[in-house]
Amino acid sequence: MAGEPLYLAIDQGTHATRAVVLDARGDVVRAGSCDIGLSRPAPDRAEQDGEEMVASVHAAISEALDGLGGRSDDIVAAGLASQRASCACWDATDGRPLSPVFSWQDRRAHEWLRQFEPRAEDVHRRSGLFLSAHYGASKLRWALDNLPAVRAAREDGRLLWGPQASFLVFRLTAERSGLADPQCAARTQLWNLHTKDWDPELLALFGVPGGFLPRSVPTRHDYGTLRSGELAVPLVAVNGDQSAAVFAFGWPDEDSAYVNIGTSAFVQRAVAREPPYAPRSLTGIVLDGGGATVYTLEGNVNGAGTALEWLRTGLGIDDPVARLPAWLKETIDPPLFLNGIAGLGGPFWQPDFPSRFVGEGDVKSKAVAVVESIAFLLQANLDETGKYVPAPRRIRVSGGVSRLDGLCRRLADVSGLPVHRRDDAEATARGIGFLAAGCPATWYQGDGEEVFAPGDDSALRARYGRWREQMRLATGV
Repeated sequence: MAGEPLYLAIDQGTHATRAVVLDARGDVVRAGSCDIGLSRPAPDRAEQDGEEMVASVHAAISEALDGLGGRSDDIVAAGLASQRASCACWDATDGRPLSPVFSWQDRRAHEWLRQFEPRAEDVHRRSGLFLSAHYGASKLRWALDNLPAVRAAREDGRLLWGPQASFLVFRLTAERSGLADPQCAARTQLWNLHTKDWDPELLALFGVPGGFLPRSVPTRHDYGTLRSGELAVPLVAVNGDQSAAVFAFGWPDEDSAYVNIGTSAFVQRAVAREPPYAPRSLTGIVLDGGGATVYTLEGNVNGAGTALEWLRTGLGIDDPVARLPAWLKETIDPPLFLNGIAGLGGPFWQPDFPSRFVGEGDVKSKAVAVVESIAFLLQANLDETGKYVPAPRRIRVSGGVSRLDGLCRRLADVSGLPVHRRDDAEATARGIGFLAAGCPATWYQGDGEEVFAPGDDSALRARYGRWREQMRLATGV
């Protein structure tokens, strides 16, 4: 006798793959995980192994299913959330990788991309994205120019290339489905936000032959039969990891700004209609299908978790995450930090921006300045998106770095908005699970949330004003 329906949510992230079995209310029944590697073979390069990634998905699923017993038969659908801007090339006959998985952190072709700067606005209007080497177009072109296996597959008609999510869909489905969801397709910078399909002019501009790309389909779609071990279930939803997280607690709230702070950080405003052109923000589709489309205006901060790691490697601070809570409480007047770690993202968009301190301070105060720079960059993106959509009434934060109370307090104080933090390590998995479950009216609401009310920190707001002026002088924005 069949029990309550269950849903399998796969969250394939930068450092690990998670597989989470959820019930119809969004509660976790079982979970499994498997770490994966990230190699940096040269400056500006970041790669992952496609076979290791596929194996990690199967291993995570196996761990999640272990102990379910007969309840494995109650899993009725699956969803996949993937790193959005990572991309790959693979053999269309057997799924064999023809290239590394080029991480979203990879910027190997940023110098080559400079030649297209006169077309940057047109690229942005078509794709919703600011011209950047973090996205897939320049990486796929690099692969065609530099990898003999990719060129040979193109000549033989065996090539498939595109989002990492599409590679995983191909390898995980019994049908070897060659499909791409809107969010991950868009992050190749080859997909048109308005036609919801691959853009012939963008393909021609970057010199990427289009006949080898997966077919563009909605977020919620019949992607095929996901097979892993003895499990065989319909794969019915695919999305990017950050965009899936918007749905962690059900249908997104237009009055909220969604901020996820992990390795990098993202500010997203979800709206039901395509927003007006925003020249210094990203526009995307986080849900298409089932009679609804949800758009987002988005800003990003590259130097979030990567900036905390830089405290260790750049400033020589042992275990900075353990030290920061006390330092954030104690430090009164830190210097400013102009944060270009991993490239300066929105709303400035400068890939080679040199990070630097403005003002003097000891190691402790410099560490606090780095954390403040994350809050300041988030606020700069909120300022920018606020020009095109109504101002939010609250900020909802998630992600590992959001566990720093001092960061959340500073974000509340500088924005003047309450910051709501729900302790949910499975936000991405719950979000893709919500979509896989058909967007039910009732979904997980968490075990309560912490609210950081805005305070009257005039010194912090003054530092933000000085920081903003320093960034204007340095970037012209």
